[in-house]
Amino acid sequence: MNRQQLIEQIMLKKSFLCVGLDTDTKKIPQHLLNEEDPIFAFNKAIIDATAPYCVSYKPNLAFYEAFGIKGMMAFEKTINYLKENYPNHFIIADAKRGDIGNTSAMYARTFFEEYNIDALTVAPYMGEDSVTPFLGYQDKWVVLLALTSNKGSHDFQLTADTEGERLFEKVLRKSQEWGNDENMMYVVGATQGAMFADIRKLAPNHFLLVPGVGAQGGSLQEVCKYGMIKDCGLLVNSSRGIIYASNQEDFAEVAAQKAKELQQEMAAELEKIAR
Repeated sequence: MNRQQLIEQIMLKKSFLCVGLDTDTKKIPQHLLNEEDPIFAFNKAIIDATAPYCVSYKPNLAFYEAFGIKGMMAFEKTINYLKENYPNHFIIADAKRGDIGNTSAMYARTFFEEYNIDALTVAPYMGEDSVTPFLGYQDKWVVLLALTSNKGSHDFQLTADTEGERLFEKVLRKSQEWGNDENMMYVVGATQGAMFADIRKLAPNHFLLVPGVGAQGGSLQEVCKYGMIKDCGLLVNSSRGIIYASNQEDFAEVAAQKAKELQQEMAAELEKIAR
């Protein structure tokens, strides 16, 4: 999916919601444990319930790798189900890959050729040759970690060099020598608030993947105030706040309601840039 296609979906659905599929068998409704593949059964129900209200899904690889081959089979089934039934949804593999060049090339091959996913989260801290192998695929995206939502982000990402440039700013500036706003997005946590204004000074046109709304306490309105651009430029992710809103048999219906509530808030924010 290229940038224009993604924007078209956002405007059509009046949503820039990404649903995180962080599926934990200790948190899903207990009756699903009787299924042959509980992870996929849960994902399928969540996808079917929330698809009208979101434009993207983001399975987190850690939640599948933890279950070995069975988990990865559930991941593959989830990806195939999305591609077959919801082909207009943007699929992000949240794997945070990034290594020396030939290793990154194999990671890129895994996600962009074997699984044929739209985008992959990548850690930038080994530099150019660890990122560029992911950028050689048409209509595929690198989602580069820039300023994350966790408490520990302050340990390094906000540290300034002798010239006053903070590490996340260096990542934004330098990485634009490798890719562009047609094949690179940035992860910026919703908990960073007004820092989005600093992000937009260096990356005025790039899409931002924004985790941290909901369970982590980030404000959608604040993210939009400082981070939204004329063609939206945002994918806001919610995981726990949607998929675990209920652990009873009504879990899919409750997830749909939570997704719809976020979609309605997003429609109101999109209306502001349409004026």
